[in-house]
Amino acid sequence: MPADPSAQGSHAAGPEEIAAARQAGQHRAAPQRLAQAALKDLPWEVGVAKPDPAVVLDGITRTFGGLTAVSVDHLEIQRGGITGLIGPNGAGKTTLFNLLTGFDQPNTGTWSFDGRDLGKLSPHQVARLGVVRTFQLTKALSRLTVLQNMLLGAQGQRGESFMRALLPGTWRSQERANTEKAMDLLQRFKLDAKKDDFAGTLSGGQRKLLEMARALMSDPKVVMLDEPMAGVNPALTQSLLGHVKDLREEGMTVIFVEHDMDVVRDISDWVVVMAAGKVIAEGPPESISQNQAVVDAYLGAHHDAPLTVEEEDRVLAEVQAEIALEESGTSPSSGVISSEGTSR
Repeated sequence: MPADPSAQGSHAAGPEEIAAARQAGQHRAAPQRLAQAALKDLPWEVGVAKPDPAVVLDGITRTFGGLTAVSVDHLEIQRGGITGLIGPNGAGKTTLFNLLTGFDQPNTGTWSFDGRDLGKLSPHQVARLGVVRTFQLTKALSRLTVLQNMLLGAQGQRGESFMRALLPGTWRSQERANTEKAMDLLQRFKLDAKKDDFAGTLSGGQRKLLEMARALMSDPKVVMLDEPMAGVNPALTQSLLGHVKDLREEGMTVIFVEHDMDVVRDISDWVVVMAAGKVIAEGPPESISQNQAVVDAYLGAHHDAPLTVEEEDRVLAEVQAEIALEESGTSPSSGVISSEGTSR
């Protein structure tokens, strides 16, 4: 694994180049290429600075009693790209999502979006700034229709004011616009035929689609997806993957948690790996399988270590004892076989 790919003679896109590309309209034509150019040849190092970060974390820690769930020294998320957040169960991925979106507060540290501090903000305040999320377990309101769920995602609704609610003329035009926008999104996610169905009647995959569509009602800048493919029928997986890619093509920054490495390799521009609450690796998808720390985190540090002579002798003795037991016709339950092959 190269320590500094920039030494290979290629050139990472800097903020000036990215700004020039945006002014030229290239970001609208090819956001994927722009994001990949920005991340190309960055060192595969934890905490590496990104050319144009949208989200920046510094010294974030979260503990629960004696357990440290998250301990991230420094992390930057590139604007306009798809960043995959992976790691074994219990690595702290969802806890990190909760911290970034105001559903939990850290013990220490700061984090910002577009240079604005997000500390102490509640979830709805974070969402108003343009950072929205979905959940591993979908949060669709089962006893509301699909369309009503969508309308809940619209921001700045004038009819939510008690006084204005008594004056329909002040909010009816906005309500019509929100309904039209919701129907456009439902059609895009192929849920328009379900608009009058209760959300509780949808399949797990359809609820994932509904939650993603509802998040787009607020015109977000950053979309955070917590295991969007979990529990989804394979028939809908490709549809969901296409929608995630579309978010990038529309200029949004995407951060998603996923366990399926085929999915991660397919859609990610950059991958961040967590284990035991810490970021242990960063890099493009193809770099992750080459990182020994990542392999150790998933498979154990000694998964491929050779056995010592003593361990080989012990294993051989156990195998020989089992063979002798089978040949003698003795029931395994009649005694416990020690490592030396004797019954006791």
